[in-house]
Amino acid sequence: MSSQPVADAAADAAHSAAQGGTRQAHKGQQTKATIVDAALSLAAQVGLEGLSIGALAEVAQMSKSGVFAHFGSREELQISVVREYHQRFEAEVFAPAMQAPRGLPRLRELFERWMQRTSVELTSGCLYISGAVEFDDRPGPVRDELAGSVRIWLAAIRRAIVQARAQGHLRPEVDADQLLFEIHGLILALHYEARFLQAPASIERAVRGFEHAIARYLTPADAPQASALARGARPHPVPAPAARRAGHS
Repeated sequence: MSSQPVADAAADAAHSAAQGGTRQAHKGQQTKATIVDAALSLAAQVGLEGLSIGALAEVAQMSKSGVFAHFGSREELQISVVREYHQRFEAEVFAPAMQAPRGLPRLRELFERWMQRTSVELTSGCLYISGAVEFDDRPGPVRDELAGSVRIWLAAIRRAIVQARAQGHLRPEVDADQLLFEIHGLILALHYEARFLQAPASIERAVRGFEHAIARYLTPADAPQASALARGARPHPVPAPAARRAGHS
């Protein structure tokens, strides 16, 4: 009797098992993505420190053991949320801005998209900012993940400043680190003024502050445009903050 049918049957069984394993892995990934999405929404309201396996299980309508199977610990859950937030931030702010021409146009696009993202988050809070308040004096993997994500983003802004200098849009003596510090400071001030103090015209002041900051280093060819922008014109409309809701600052 030929052994070929037996071999074929064994091969079919192995193939079916492999397909089943692939489907199961894909389902597991989808479930984990769903949990992370729910955790990100929850963190926007209660902060990273407010996240717990139990609270997330309730929001995601899962058992605690089901959530625990995907993360294993509260710390791993928090890190997953930070990574997801960073990926979405890059997709909404960084990636589209890279389509702008290198130099000052790209630097402006990065800032404008950062502003738009911040204005949307005025109702829920920025995870980078709220996370810094929670973990500034708490060493560990969550703080490291948060700080690393912020450093990656700030490095992108600094690179755009350096490129603007190389393209001749900014003067050679521009201090990239100082200009980066001032731009970052504008975003932090906007979040505090608009979200905590609910000060009117905060967004417009931040935009004007950006133009004033770069105006000091512009080459003569770019100075007229910056002067107009600094007086109040904006290249793209920035949405006004939505009505405030209770949440984590």
